[in-house]
Amino acid sequence: MKEQDFSALTLLGSQDVKYNFDYAPEVLETVDNNHQNRDFFVKFNCPEFTTLCPITGQPDFATVYISYIPDLKIVESKSLKLYLFSFRNHGDFHEDSMNIIMNDLIDAMDPRYIEVWGKFTPRGGISIDPYCNYGKPETKYEQMAEHRMMNHDMYPEKIDNR
Repeated sequence: MKEQDFSALTLLGSQDVKYNFDYAPEVLETVDNNHQNRDFFVKFNCPEFTTLCPITGQPDFATVYISYIPDLKIVESKSLKLYLFSFRNHGDFHEDSMNIIMNDLIDAMDPRYIEVWGKFTPRGGISIDPYCNYGKPETKYEQMAEHRMMNHDMYPEKIDNR
């Protein structure tokens, strides 16, 4: 295994972390994927996601599930935590927030495949659970994304965050 240079990471191990209360995609940091020769899923379960309704300003709460197959880079988890925290005062609809998260992660690490699923707690008697995904164009991952999109909710799991 080759030695990696982690000097570009500014958040991991730092005791002087600043929490951005406004949307901050620039905090996302990546490191090299040491296992580029194989496919594997990286899954994050983020049960404390909050954002604001862009109309009423009321808080919305969700568990966000992020799953991806990395290519050359993986996202550093502390930077992901701080990035998700930056949505705290950000106003976007649920569907927009999940697509923004996915787009920012694609920009940061260019994964082979990624999906983001937000399971929002009900407000006004309705819960909204947006799902989005992406596979690299003209690869088997693009076909995988199409298949998973068509079948992602055929067997909904038990939701225990509401």
